[in-house]
Amino acid sequence: MTAPAPAAAPSRSAVFHPLTVTSVERLCEDAAAITFRIPPELREAYAFRAGQSLTLRRFIDGREERRSYSICAPAGSAPRIGVREIPDGLFSSWLVNEVRPGATIEVQTPTGSWQADPDSGERHLCIAAGSGITPMLSVASTVLSHPLAQVSLLYGNRTSQTVMFAEELGDLKNQHGPRLQVAHVLSREPRDVELFSGRLDADRLRLLLTTLVPVEVFDHVWLCGPLQMIQDARVVLADLGVPADRVHVELFYVDAPPPQPRRTVDTPTGATTELTTVLDGHRTTSTVSQESTILDSAQKSRADLPFACKGGVCGTCRAKVCDGEVDMRRNYALEDHEVEAGFVLTCQSFPVGEAVTVDYDA
Repeated sequence: MTAPAPAAAPSRSAVFHPLTVTSVERLCEDAAAITFRIPPELREAYAFRAGQSLTLRRFIDGREERRSYSICAPAGSAPRIGVREIPDGLFSSWLVNEVRPGATIEVQTPTGSWQADPDSGERHLCIAAGSGITPMLSVASTVLSHPLAQVSLLYGNRTSQTVMFAEELGDLKNQHGPRLQVAHVLSREPRDVELFSGRLDADRLRLLLTTLVPVEVFDHVWLCGPLQMIQDARVVLADLGVPADRVHVELFYVDAPPPQPRRTVDTPTGATTELTTVLDGHRTTSTVSQESTILDSAQKSRADLPFACKGGVCGTCRAKVCDGEVDMRRNYALEDHEVEAGFVLTCQSFPVGEAVTVDYDA
């Protein structure tokens, strides 16, 4: 008997489809949840795992802009994203204030490495701040479908008026009772309990994780929020003995400028490096400058390369360096083991030397 051929690897090309908005729900003054309708022929392509994201695309004054937003819906349902408005944001202000049901938006198929398993019945600790609640809502509502699963959520905000998905979290609590524990921590509004007043900084996290929700009882820890909270949480979790492979991180905001790329006085100018990119089995080679990132240079000959934030945060542009050397200036998306294996963020990496090959399929 002939063995069946292995299934083809999923494409990593930036595949966008026009999707119709079915609802826009105001969550609080500056945030909204947007749900998309998926045509029957695209349902498999847009099936998502808990914690994954959607990248949206629009053209403004002839320039392509993309933004990535976490899915807040449970796996198996229609994709829904949570958006908090950023002042003067090209995407967020438009989505929160102007988009209405019936609008059509170009949306990429789901991306992201988070894989919360709804079939394992494990114990999950979620730590979020602000709009970092978005993937946590997907994780919690998905894993709690298992009757043995447990979720504890530590959620930081400025005030009770800025809490996204407050009603949905309450409904989820009513539905699952003691299997879901939610603690709101407010930085600019006093609480009756001192422990819940202030920022989710290292000191407060240490108190919460040693008194209210001891970390040793959890199988997985999920983190999503601004850089400082993520850094504090990682330090505290490590100090408390939580293995790094149990901690899953998504960063949504970095307010620090990227470090300058390393350069030597004799770095050549102009197109001096043969850059080869591999995507979906196709190889493309072009001569590029060492003064531009691999992603920016390669896009001139390949418009289908995957990317979203171009800030070293989302990990969408991840690729493996198979030949040559690169200089990656910032990385908030790849784990240490990925970097050791040769993976880089091409939006943050500059070619070094005469030839470089990066493989997006690896």
